[in-house]
Amino acid sequence: MSDIDEKKDVSAGKWYVVHAQSGFEAKAKEGLEQRIKTLGYTDRIFDIVIPMRNVMTIKKGQKKQGKEKVFPGYLLIKMVLDDDSWLVVRTTQGITGFVGSGNKPTPITEKEVEAIKRFVEQEQPKFKAKFSVNEAVKITDGPFSDFIGTIESIDDTKGRVNVLVSIFGRETPVELDFLQVAKL
Repeated sequence: MSDIDEKKDVSAGKWYVVHAQSGFEAKAKEGLEQRIKTLGYTDRIFDIVIPMRNVMTIKKGQKKQGKEKVFPGYLLIKMVLDDDSWLVVRTTQGITGFVGSGNKPTPITEKEVEAIKRFVEQEQPKFKAKFSVNEAVKITDGPFSDFIGTIESIDDTKGRVNVLVSIFGRETPVELDFLQVAKL
């Protein structure tokens, strides 16, 4: 009985990391899913994941929730690796190759995949600051509106910054929300 005739279950598959053109991971995934269905490889290629997580960004004073790729340019694929399934994945437009030593793809462990999935599914979205420590900023809201200060520290998890503001000739730390400050 040939490999093609043989039906394999999902538990027989292993996870592999595949390199895709950066910025085209979704197109590569879509193209591969289409090829799997068309060529009849659903019994050997089971799951394709683009590791992404929720992040909170602040642009032009507005908080926006979005998605961020955890590993830009990479896909995770659960599959039974043989010559035919390797060829289907490898020749899909947008996919540049498998990650591994030499010409042989190296599987990653279930433990590694679970760790990636847990990281991706974290409840609290992270804020992504467009500021850096020691950067001069203008306070745009609150009692210190229109003051100029210097960022002392950044708390990405809470979306807050500590800004040193000169009040009566003294540097005073003020804790502010990302929305209350703007770059100069």
